[in-house]
Amino acid sequence: MNHFLDIHTTAPSDLRAMIDKAAEMKAARDGLPKGTPDAEQPLANHMVALIFEKPSTRTRVSFDVGVRQMGGQTMVLSGADMQLGHGETIADTARVLSRYVDMIMIRTFEEQTLMEMAEYASVPVINGLTDRTHPCQIMADILTFEEHRGPIKGKKVVWSGDGNNVFASFAHAAGQFGFNLTFTGPPTLDPSARVLDEARAVGAEITIERDPFKAVEGADLVVTDTWVSMHDPQSARERRHNQLRPYQVNENLMAMARPDALFMHCLPAHRDDEATSAVMDGPHSVVFDEAENRLHAQKAVMRWCLGV
Repeated sequence: MNHFLDIHTTAPSDLRAMIDKAAEMKAARDGLPKGTPDAEQPLANHMVALIFEKPSTRTRVSFDVGVRQMGGQTMVLSGADMQLGHGETIADTARVLSRYVDMIMIRTFEEQTLMEMAEYASVPVINGLTDRTHPCQIMADILTFEEHRGPIKGKKVVWSGDGNNVFASFAHAAGQFGFNLTFTGPPTLDPSARVLDEARAVGAEITIERDPFKAVEGADLVVTDTWVSMHDPQSARERRHNQLRPYQVNENLMAMARPDALFMHCLPAHRDDEATSAVMDGPHSVVFDEAENRLHAQKAVMRWCLGV
């Protein structure tokens, strides 16, 4: 059973095969109208359940379109449509869905929900996001970097801001793909010790540098994410803004990176908070290529999960 739950629990050879397949599938679509089905239809006669306990734009659209391009069908379910972990146990829901569909993608809050779904499902389960990790996003980010700058192995990646779930998957990827990762942010928003331990266990080299300008020196890639969650109360938002303001990615900070450095943000962005519009729309930015590549990377992940 090929579940795709986290980057550090997936073999490096499999991760590399997925990135290469994603690039191949993207190239095969070059010049075709967006609605054109893929020449290969590896998901023909397959049904995929897309479960969203958290709202989404990119995850929902990219998975739905990806399944359809590959000849499959989707069933999109929200938390309001289901009794996930409330009226029915997650284990029972996993067992029931496995009788109806060929694969499950879940975007949820608690990591335990994902893990229990995978434990009891008899079909592959994909982590579309949890509060702890976001592996599909980082697969898209690796694909994006490599299509612009070649292999990411040995490159310097700098994360500026909050040590959140997206950073966690970047940390997991550092060892698996062989790049160096620097975190710069306030001590109150450091990545968890568990994340750092998991990343270092698979060979990641992670540096924590409080001075953002020093951290970004010589960077090949600078990455940030939104400072606030949609679920944060206003008081928490204000505290985070005060803590993170020195770590805004602006033109002065990007000037410390390599001249050909890339800038990424997984979106949605609060422009002129975590990154200025000048950077978001500037020559270093690949944020919309990054968003598009969620589609191609996730198609490769789904194919790997189903072995097709």
